[in-house]
Amino acid sequence: MGLFGGIFGNSDNKDTNTSAVKWNDLTEIKQLDEIVAESAQTPVIIFKHSTRCGISRMALKGFENKYSIGEEQAKPYFLDLLNHRDISNEIANRFGVMHQSPQVLVIKNGTAVYNESHDGIDANEVKGRL
Repeated sequence: MGLFGGIFGNSDNKDTNTSAVKWNDLTEIKQLDEIVAESAQTPVIIFKHSTRCGISRMALKGFENKYSIGEEQAKPYFLDLLNHRDISNEIANRFGVMHQSPQVLVIKNGTAVYNESHDGIDANEVKGRL
């Protein structure tokens, strides 16, 4: 691994396996219907990540490092934007938020109640919006 690989990590999203966040992979558009339904009971967090972007990787790592949200408080979903841009586009349409990368959203009762991108992504802020 070169200098930049050591700083930003490799290009796959599986480095999230060592995270304290128990990510649920968002890989199909039909899961958005499930997310809307789930969000009526428990808030849902969606993290949209570009696996080839150093800024996105830094935002993801910062989010994961500060994440202290219990499984009963929210259900976190991880979206690999490079493999699933169609899902990101549907998220923008369905929840009325402009696509950004990286981006985090909080969905409650089927509505995006919070979204932030780039260096504005903060796990403590997300926790406060649940």
